[in-house]
Amino acid sequence: MLALVSSALIAGPGVVYAQEHEEHKQVYTCPMHPETRSEKPGKCPICGMTLVPVQAREHGADEHESMPGMEHGAPAVPGPQPLSFTHSREGSGTSWMPDSSPVFAHHFMAGEWMLMLHYAVAIGYDDQWSDRGSRRITSTNWIMGMASHPLLGGQITLRTMLSAEPATAAGELQLPLLLQSGETYAGQPLHDRQHPHDLFMEVAAIYRRPIGDAFGFELYAAPSGEPALGPTAFMHRPSAMNNPFPPIGHHWQDSTHISFGVLTAGVYNRSVKLEGSIFHGREPDENRWDFDLGALDSWSGRVSVNPTQQTSFQVSYGYVNSPEAARPEESLHRVTASGSYGVPVLSDGNVALTALWGRNVESGHSSDSALVEANLDLDGKNVPFLRVEYVQKLGHDLVLAGEPDAKYDIFQGSFGYVHRFTGLPVVPVIGASVDIGLVPGSIEAEYGTRAPVGAFVFIGLQPPRMSMGHEHHMSGM
Repeated sequence: MLALVSSALIAGPGVVYAQEHEEHKQVYTCPMHPETRSEKPGKCPICGMTLVPVQAREHGADEHESMPGMEHGAPAVPGPQPLSFTHSREGSGTSWMPDSSPVFAHHFMAGEWMLMLHYAVAIGYDDQWSDRGSRRITSTNWIMGMASHPLLGGQITLRTMLSAEPATAAGELQLPLLLQSGETYAGQPLHDRQHPHDLFMEVAAIYRRPIGDAFGFELYAAPSGEPALGPTAFMHRPSAMNNPFPPIGHHWQDSTHISFGVLTAGVYNRSVKLEGSIFHGREPDENRWDFDLGALDSWSGRVSVNPTQQTSFQVSYGYVNSPEAARPEESLHRVTASGSYGVPVLSDGNVALTALWGRNVESGHSSDSALVEANLDLDGKNVPFLRVEYVQKLGHDLVLAGEPDAKYDIFQGSFGYVHRFTGLPVVPVIGASVDIGLVPGSIEAEYGTRAPVGAFVFIGLQPPRMSMGHEHHMSGM
């Protein structure tokens, strides 16, 4: 009897393990969001990517050993470090977006270097009606390359973003866009036109390193880059990615996205980031082909919060020294707040929303702006989009007769549609957008109408949406 009991005790653990191993079911996870786990194939509820089978660790590692963040007993898998986030959270500069944001890019690996290529090109006919309108064939465009590599327990990312708009959207007409304002041409303030972006939109290095499992720090340096002020710049926001035009409140919200000289430092945990910047406040000059480096005479601070996978919020405040060449004696304080939401819909679609408020406080007065915008990707191919804005523009912003600091309530709605021809390495698109403004009766004579209208019909190119398994983790981010 003693021998029988001893044999059972010796064999028991192996028998139990064999039974558990035999009964173990295949588990599926999301390459972008490894915390998502399912016993059945399907789609990730956060980002919509196809779930992939979990593979046990190699070399006989214990399948029943839990990884950090997993439930006890879940199969251990190779994965990101405890404090790491996916590329979908990365916005422009050092800003955050929802983790559920889709990523449109080409992805490559070269040894330990992770390389990515993003771009957006639109070319078409822009016709802005009214007495202040103009028309031309034009192109908005940018391309950005990224290279990331492990370094000293963290990760360094090198980023370069270029635009050909100095050649495609410059000249006397610039880019026609009714009710837009900001910067200069031929020494005069631009109005009802959008200035082209500079050749060097961003040239930057970012270093992120975790401090234990709960916190990390981030350093950002850029001869051309974006300080911690405002939300993710409009062309990078999922809610605005298919709209070829910037908001008319751009210079109240995210106009510092091209600043020539930026240093930023921040600390973060899984859900919150606190950061501060010093930067050169003057906006780019009329020579769009070079670096306009200057003193780091401005500063900003920002708090970003991602409470859920689908949401991202930020509040920021900054001092911008002498931003406009046309009014060099004037500086301003800027405060912004925004919230973004993204969620997959249907089979391959995604809904992205942003609400944004920005205020400029100048000597003796302040002015506000607000917008709500949405990108409604129905199925990966058919994408309606919209933006509704309110901006308090001053007389000198729109170069109106009368008091330069007189305040005017301006409204504009922008509505459009893009069709993406998916299935190719590079995705052709065709689209159209219509902008409808509303101005006060006191300036109706300037526009010949209270409701100036414009339209842009275009074709373009975009990257494909990143496929499963290609979404990388920003270790140390």
